[in-house]
This record gives sequence, structure tokens and C-alpha cells, in this order.
Amino acid sequence: MASWWQVLGGVVLALVVLWVVLLVVLHRLGRAHGDPVRLRDALRLVPDVIRLLRRLLADTTLPRGVRIRVGLLCLYLVSPVDLVPDVVPVVGFADDVVLIAWVLRSVVRRAGEGAIERHWPGTDDGLRALKQLTGLAG
Repeated sequence: MASWWQVLGGVVLALVVLWVVLLVVLHRLGRAHGDPVRLRDALRLVPDVIRLLRRLLADTTLPRGVRIRVGLLCLYLVSPVDLVPDVVPVVGFADDVVLIAWVLRSVVRRAGEGAIERHWPGTDDGLRALKQLTGLAG
């Protein structure tokens, strides 16, 4: 029978492997769509993405599952517990970016790209950058 140290070590190793895989996927998605969005440009999107998530969460015309995913994402983002602590420069926010991209792709698959476009509070350039970051750019 495995000791609790072995179980804990296995869980930590699994989380590290999952995190690395998610980072690789995010990196490949960004490179697959032409001109990669720079980190500085992505950080400028943060206020608009926060407003977008709030608007998606409040939209009762969206399927309940979509709103639940957006709500869980919001809870994760405000939670002090992260896969990688946000105090780690650059990499600390990578898990947040991966989850935001995953949830927004899920919203588009379930509710359509129009849901993102309808609720986007920022500029057209910002929407294009968000689509590129999340792998939604055509």
C-alpha cells in the first residue's frame, strides 16, 4: 500500500506534467495563427477580459453549462490557490491564461463566436488579439 507521501508526490507530479502540457498547447496555438501576440499586448487585454467574463456570466441566454464554466473560471481567478503562484514572474500567470483560453474556446464551441463578439467591451484590435491568444482566429 502506498504511503501518503507517495500519493502526494504522484499528485504533484501529475499537476506539473498537466501544467507543462497546457503551456505547450497554449504556445502552439499562438504560433499556429501567424503573428504571435506579445505578452505586453496580452496584459493590456486583462481589464476587457474581466468585463467580458462578467458579461458572459450575466447573460441568461447562454446555456447554463457555459455560465457555470465561466463562473468557475472567475472563482479560480480570484482564488489565492493557483497551479503556479502568481508571484512567479511571467510563468505565474500562464496557468490563468491557459484556463481563460480553454474556457473561452468552450464558450465559442457551445454558444458560438457571436457570444464573445456580442459581449466584448474593448476595441476590434483587442478582440482580434483575444481570438489569436485563445486560438479562435480564423
